[in-house]
Amino acid sequence: MSVTAVASTTHEEIVRVEDASIGLVGYIAIHSTLLGPAAGGLRMRPYASEDEALTDVKRLSEGMTYKNAAAGLPLGGGKAVIIGDPTAQKSPELLRAFARAINTLDGRYITAEDMGMTPADMALLAEETSCVAGLPDGEFASGDPSPVTARGIFNAICTTQAHKHGSRDLTGLTVSVQGLGHVGWYLCQFLSEAGAKLVVTDIDAARVEKAVAEFDARPVGLEEIYGVQADIFAPCAIGGILNAQTIPQLKVSIVAGGANNQLATPADGAALHDRGILYAPDFVANGGGIINVATEILKISDRAGFVAEKLAALDATLATILNQARVENTSPDAVAIATVQARMAREAA
Repeated sequence: MSVTAVASTTHEEIVRVEDASIGLVGYIAIHSTLLGPAAGGLRMRPYASEDEALTDVKRLSEGMTYKNAAAGLPLGGGKAVIIGDPTAQKSPELLRAFARAINTLDGRYITAEDMGMTPADMALLAEETSCVAGLPDGEFASGDPSPVTARGIFNAICTTQAHKHGSRDLTGLTVSVQGLGHVGWYLCQFLSEAGAKLVVTDIDAARVEKAVAEFDARPVGLEEIYGVQADIFAPCAIGGILNAQTIPQLKVSIVAGGANNQLATPADGAALHDRGILYAPDFVANGGGIINVATEILKISDRAGFVAEKLAALDATLATILNQARVENTSPDAVAIATVQARMAREAA
């Protein structure tokens, strides 16, 4: 196995991981350790190219820096990706090899579950490295972070709805949900229980059929989701989906979801604002998962109390960001970034 440095002017450290004997190619990116060790999940996806994977891990790790800062956690930002189809190419040997690559970073990066990974996979990683969280069992094990992530997103939807329309009540409102993975599914449960009507899409037809059966959701095609007439759009799949092609199609007043890096460019946040669509910055809205994982990293005994306190604080942070954006007549994304950068500057002083 080889672990080689990748040159970067934007990140503290990026390494490329390869073991040709088991088909392993991946990247680990440490964006910042200013607030603490870099924490962020490991995802496995069939990227079209190494360039695409490298771009993704760089954006994701930067997003984790902002997410951890917004959540008030003593953690920096990092991320890892493995190139491949997790349903066909993931193996114990591959995961153990990647864990050994994590060890070469001497504790500066702590991984956890993300797209294409499970708590059981984290347990395999833990056989080779202590720099892993989201384990299924153990004294401080935090398990699957998806339910807490979804709870935080649900809170963000309610807060954004209240800011835009004066009420947190979602009864009778239509929410279009893109992506029915772990987070998207739990979010659909919360939304359905709150009385919302759902429109859903996913690359997995079986998940869509299940959502139709369990939530009385209306299914639409992958590209149709952008033009659905709804009150709220909740992206819960891949990033970069809010862009010059999709934003003009939106027929909603709010975008609040769980996907990382939803904006393809910073200009897209301004484009949403110009259209009168209120955007809940993704790294604030989806911070519940890392809050849950942090209980394991920080060895918090009262996990439930810590999570509840941090989720409430995160919701208050979102409300403050939305209020400031309204006063300044600007995109909440710009305000959110300025907010976390100010916190980091205070820590650095």
